[in-house]
Amino acid sequence: MDKLFLTDENQLPELLNEVRDFACGFRSDDSLPAGSTLTSVPEENLPLVGAGAQDAMEVFLKQWVRYLVASPSNRYLGYVTGGTTPAALLGDWLASAADQNPQAVKGFGDVSAAIEIATIRMLRELFVLPDTFNGGFVTGATMSSFTCLGVARQWVGRQQGYDVAKDGLQQPVPVLTATPHSSAVKCLAMLGIGSRNIVKVDTLPGREAMDVDDLQQKITSLNGAPFILIASGGTVNTVDFDDLLALARIREKHPCWIHVDAAFGGFAAISPDHAYLLAGWEMADSITVDNHKWLNVPYDSACWFVRADHAPLQVATFQNSSAPYLGDPAADFNYLNVGPENSRRLRALPAWFSLQAYGRSGYEDIVTRCIRTAFLLGEAISASPRFELLAEVKLNVVAFTIVRGTAEQVDALAHQLNERGKYFLTPTTLFGRRGLRAAFVNWQCQTAQVEEIMAELNTAHRELSLHPASAP
Repeated sequence: MDKLFLTDENQLPELLNEVRDFACGFRSDDSLPAGSTLTSVPEENLPLVGAGAQDAMEVFLKQWVRYLVASPSNRYLGYVTGGTTPAALLGDWLASAADQNPQAVKGFGDVSAAIEIATIRMLRELFVLPDTFNGGFVTGATMSSFTCLGVARQWVGRQQGYDVAKDGLQQPVPVLTATPHSSAVKCLAMLGIGSRNIVKVDTLPGREAMDVDDLQQKITSLNGAPFILIASGGTVNTVDFDDLLALARIREKHPCWIHVDAAFGGFAAISPDHAYLLAGWEMADSITVDNHKWLNVPYDSACWFVRADHAPLQVATFQNSSAPYLGDPAADFNYLNVGPENSRRLRALPAWFSLQAYGRSGYEDIVTRCIRTAFLLGEAISASPRFELLAEVKLNVVAFTIVRGTAEQVDALAHQLNERGKYFLTPTTLFGRRGLRAAFVNWQCQTAQVEEIMAELNTAHRELSLHPASAP
């Protein structure tokens, strides 16, 4: 055995202490840029002979650290990226140290599947979902939707009279949706359903929510064929919600599978003032929730929730039928047979730690602060002579643009903010207009940030000399 392995193992306490010190300093460093400063990829070659973990740490500190961004902080408002709570970080480090692979609760395997099932139970309680849903952990919303829509594909095949998992797609699968996330469209491509089979449903005027009357017309045109309905439980630009109760009533009359994409909008269930937005989602067939957003656990973590009465379809979709050493797919519940991955790290542990540490009240506090901050920023944008809202603030995302600004000017403003380094926002297009969006999901979010965000926006606006005459 190479002596470096044994040397590093013997020095592991000291090495981990060094990493601990770096991690704590990184998380508290307010001077870190919020946006990327990397302009090219440094060249790096495989060492012929390694020099051990200490040397690797030194190379990392010298070559890569200066390009890290403050994505765990409340200054990172791009995409919908949560930070990592202290408890979640503990769980993540322990998940790596324990290195478990969740499989079955009974028989061969380890305790990790039981931890995952316990964490799913806690999440159901957090979201006020019934225990009629099974659930499991995957890498992100994309793989959650892939899992859910994979089972939906199997259901449609059964309705059409064949087994998709064994025979492949034999007929087109209609998919009705209004404002799907790009990852859901990607999943349709990966599943062989095809994005061209999407039947686009109109949205309500000035909104991203589905027009139920138009949906009914589109369903009628299918002449009774089974279909998949992808509903929005919070769109990315305006956090708009489809009328999930109305969709549940439609399913009573038509053969359809309802999948609710609630990647971060599902956390509205924790807010007493906004839980009504999700009324009816408990009647869906499947649900996507992204944990590395508002749950504030490290990347990569999301959950799928599929109704337990669909378990045979789920096993038919993902079973390891030709691997007898992995056990009987028809026997007790085994994560190996209900999801796309055979090998997984114990992603549930960071979530378990954070839920155990902070409970419902802690997460209600996070969600409430984020929503309040978003509404206050929306008010500040509305009062500004330089900026205007692109849509009403509904939850925790603020979409806005420059008054009389061009698409090029908006992109220049985003770049200028990134260059300044204090805050990171991402550009978007909404209702045909280019704009910026600020997403508040970080556990450290504070309403006092609004004044600082507006100061950064105004300074970047002045630096670009945009409409100086109309914006004193």
